[in-house]
Amino acid sequence: MKLGAHVSISGGIDKAPLYGEKATCEVIQIFSKNQMQWALPPISEFVAEKFLENSKSKNIETVSIHASYLLNLASPDENIRKRSIDDLARELERADLLNVKYVVFHPGAHLGSGEAKGLKSIAESIKEVFKISKSRNSILLIETTAGEGTHLCYRFEHIRDIFEMTGEYIDRLGVCFDTCHVFQAGYDIRTEESFSKVLEVFDEVIGLKHLKLFHLNDSKRDLGARVDRHEEIGLGKIGLEAFRFLVNNKLIKDLSGILEIPGDIEGYKRNLQTLRRLINGNDL
Repeated sequence: MKLGAHVSISGGIDKAPLYGEKATCEVIQIFSKNQMQWALPPISEFVAEKFLENSKSKNIETVSIHASYLLNLASPDENIRKRSIDDLARELERADLLNVKYVVFHPGAHLGSGEAKGLKSIAESIKEVFKISKSRNSILLIETTAGEGTHLCYRFEHIRDIFEMTGEYIDRLGVCFDTCHVFQAGYDIRTEESFSKVLEVFDEVIGLKHLKLFHLNDSKRDLGARVDRHEEIGLGKIGLEAFRFLVNNKLIKDLSGILEIPGDIEGYKRNLQTLRRLINGNDL
């Protein structure tokens, strides 16, 4: 498994691979803009070229762009839903420009309209995203959620239902499996045996062929807490055995794992060292 982290774009997107190198990443994830704003400043050809040059020279692959936290494709507010669709369509185009394969997004919360209606709204919105986007290459990844509040896709069945409703666009969809979110949603991944069973369920419900990326986060909260709180690897309620199993699993060895915590270069180096020791079979 290639390992990396979500790195800063401070100073420009083109600097992201440089931060990745400092953090000892093989792969990175980025925001392509301010994740808490709707504004979508253009990426110049010069910056895009520098980004690609830096990625090549530092041997860093950007596997994903994480879409804005403002997105809510399940929103009963039509204005918010439309803005979310447009934002996600543009993110796909930016991913094409930067030669980034995946755009990860949180599907949204139904805000009281009900799960069935919310899931249908997400599926219909995804179809609209692909219809209006000029992107031809990048793939949307639905991120598994902790199920906080009325957020959807905390159950594998939710993602299956969305996939079934998207029809012709299924080939441009996949799943980002966040270990913390899945655990807090109630899937026990703490041991090799229990994690194996969760992957079996994922395969039965969604299909492992749709699993494209991992977010590697331990959990501050216990199993089924339904609250999204990340922790450093081995310091939370999930523990090291789960991550040892994950990074050595032959079924998913060709996928990438992205750290999202603690968010700074030295912390990423520390956590990546932990994961690499697990790959090498060393107990910590």
